[in-house]
Amino acid sequence: MATLKSSILSKTSVSSSSSSQQKRVIRAAINIPKRVASISLPELRTSGLDGLELHSSIEKRLSPISINSTGFKRFENNGADPMVMAKIYAILEAVADRVEMHNNIGDQRTHWNSLLLTSINAITLAAATMAGIAAISVGAPAVALKLSSTSMYVAATGMLSIVNTIQPSQLAEEQRNAARLFKQLQNQIQTMIRVGIPTAVDVKELMEKVLALDKAYPLPLLGVMLEKFPETVEPAVWWPTKQRRRQSKGIAGNKDFNGWNGKLEGEMREIVNVMRIKDREDYLKLASKALKLNKILAITAPVLTGLAALGSTFVGSPSHGDWAVMLGVLGGSLASLVNAFEHGGQIGMVVEMYRSNAGLFKLMEESIESNLREEDLERRENGELFETKVCLQLGRSLSQLRDLAAASASKGIEIDEFASKLF
Repeated sequence: MATLKSSILSKTSVSSSSSSQQKRVIRAAINIPKRVASISLPELRTSGLDGLELHSSIEKRLSPISINSTGFKRFENNGADPMVMAKIYAILEAVADRVEMHNNIGDQRTHWNSLLLTSINAITLAAATMAGIAAISVGAPAVALKLSSTSMYVAATGMLSIVNTIQPSQLAEEQRNAARLFKQLQNQIQTMIRVGIPTAVDVKELMEKVLALDKAYPLPLLGVMLEKFPETVEPAVWWPTKQRRRQSKGIAGNKDFNGWNGKLEGEMREIVNVMRIKDREDYLKLASKALKLNKILAITAPVLTGLAALGSTFVGSPSHGDWAVMLGVLGGSLASLVNAFEHGGQIGMVVEMYRSNAGLFKLMEESIESNLREEDLERRENGELFETKVCLQLGRSLSQLRDLAAASASKGIEIDEFASKLF
């Protein structure tokens, strides 16, 4: 017994002496109650190769496919090719950047429209006022007022010519549409990453969509700006000419026919007819009328300020007295009214809005017809899912969509109802 106590004391003294030489960084105490039920713990084999295998397995499960720079949570490896995922994330970052760019430039061009409208109208009205005062003045003040009025009218004419050519309100609407569509594409990519396994075909398709949007809504003004006064109005096209249909096989227990049947095909054909005859045609007509009005206003305002500049030059002249004053004052006032109606009413924005709406219906028509032309049902998008998407895009319920198709089938082109309830 004495030998055992001496051994314990010697070990304790050695341990205390060695620990005193080390830095005491962490001090912790664990109080174990006296009466503890026996707990059986499984034996963990972490030594040797078994420990390495366990560590490697944990690393594989926790490591993401690629570095996530857009705020996604870490996800498990779902079998996708790491290079494909890297490209998908690169496209996602580019799309997010374009959303920000189009938002910023859209805000900038909205400010252009309001600031230029205010500035030009202020200049024009000031010139008209000076022309009127010059008519009742004599001597040097009259000459100064005439020169000031004429120079201001010339400046207003040049500014109106530029503004009416680029149509800032229409440019702002283009950027708003582009930001919305890029945001939509961003959401699609995020959904693809979360619930699908992207492939190289998906990368190619996404690249084509990004380039098609860049072409449809260009950022620069010089050289690539969209034509603001075309001969005919065409629907906006922001998608690739050849689109790949996403297959949704075996959803909701319709593996044999992929959710399609003869009744659904007939309904989709009727919906296409209604959209083509009523919705798309109506928006193109409205866009054409707005475009004609915008052309007239865009020409009228600079002509009026030019005539007012000519009239202000001859204000006070004995041979051109009355008509010069009338032209100098009245021309400027009418030019301000026309400019306020054109750019204050944002007629160019209305043209682009109608053109974009017509493009949406054209895209839906092409999507439906592309699925209907495919004879292999398994290569189509799932019918039930596709019908739900059409309902959401038109702002209708399934029953309303089917009622519309039935009404179109019975009345033909004489149907009075539009397909969309959103616009």
